[in-house]
Amino acid sequence: MLIETEPTPNPAALKFLPGRTVMESGTRDFAAPEEAEASPLAEALFGLGDVVGVFFGRDFVSVTAGEGVDWAHLKPDVLAILLDHFSSEAPLFKPGSAAEIAVPADEQLSRSPRARSG
Repeated sequence: MLIETEPTPNPAALKFLPGRTVMESGTRDFAAPEEAEASPLAEALFGLGDVVGVFFGRDFVSVTAGEGVDWAHLKPDVLAILLDHFSSEAPLFKPGSAAEIAVPADEQLSRSPRARSG
């Protein structure tokens, strides 16, 4: 399995593309280790100690490193965790704990009565 990386506008963050769907719909942002309890993958990434943010998108995982952290040292550890997670086909969320998933506005509009009547 090959996981590609892309820079983001935030130099402290890298986007990791596993070549498969991460989330079927919506997104999930973890801004602190305490929030990561819902996801074994987010917990493992925060467990590295140098990670201060994890974001799940449709086909990517964005990881934000702490201030002063060198990506040259952190990137191999992040890749190892992601490879292990996606190779083992482990669940992204613990059962019953995927709360706070954000659904894009265009999906919400298509469900509203106003969008259908106009």
